[in-house]
Amino acid sequence: MGELQKIPGVGRQTEQDLIAIGYSTIASLRGANPEELYEQECIRQGVKVDRCVLYVYRCAVYYANTPPDERKPERLKWWNWKDKVME
Repeated sequence: MGELQKIPGVGRQTEQDLIAIGYSTIASLRGANPEELYEQECIRQGVKVDRCVLYVYRCAVYYANTPPDERKPERLKWWNWKDKVME
């Protein structure tokens, strides 16, 4: 298991996708814009990728930017990062 798979919701394929667009470590995701990551992935694949990928990227960036003791459990579930504002 690679380092990125430590992030909830990131499996082997998502890790490979992130590496392909230039993000190979958790630290490399700090300060990243999830929407830009998603657009890069769409360009790389040449199609409009399922928006669930965007939700996983939002969760991954939250994970990378938030100290472990401050991470909220509900924000570590990618499906909670849909196109709505989280409280």
